[in-house]
Amino acid sequence: MTEITALPLTAEAFAPFGDVLTTAGDPDKIINAGFCGRYHDRATVDFGPEGRAGISLFNAVPREMPYTCDLIERHPEGSQAFIPMHENEWLIIVAEGQGDAPGQIHAFIVPPHTAVNLHRGTWHGVLTPLHGPGLFAVVDRIGTTVNLEEFGLEEPVIVHRA
Repeated sequence: MTEITALPLTAEAFAPFGDVLTTAGDPDKIINAGFCGRYHDRATVDFGPEGRAGISLFNAVPREMPYTCDLIERHPEGSQAFIPMHENEWLIIVAEGQGDAPGQIHAFIVPPHTAVNLHRGTWHGVLTPLHGPGLFAVVDRIGTTVNLEEFGLEEPVIVHRA
């Protein structure tokens, strides 16, 4: 059985897999008569030539660490953003691409007030909140073509906290 350690999420470490969306630092502009900071254009969304943006709400069951990952998926037709609707840390698991299968698996602890946008075709684990509620807004591709590939891991990966 493979074991890995979930590292704290950083934009640099996550860059091969997607974008980190956060309100760290000063806003790009102040709007609404000075009452709102706008953190502008934080992710590159990709819905393919025949897709459109969809916003869905997910309510995932919280998981515990160490976490056993035995299923990886990807969305070949579009990007997918996980936007927490809670103030808790959560776990994101991603894998390097290796042709039609996932390669080396990585895990990150996502801090509160932080979202991620997975690039089109990025292998990733299922939505994994570590605390309840497991509420997320998900922005992804809506279209008529199949946009989900699942890959069951023959050997599960056990994810530990750093």
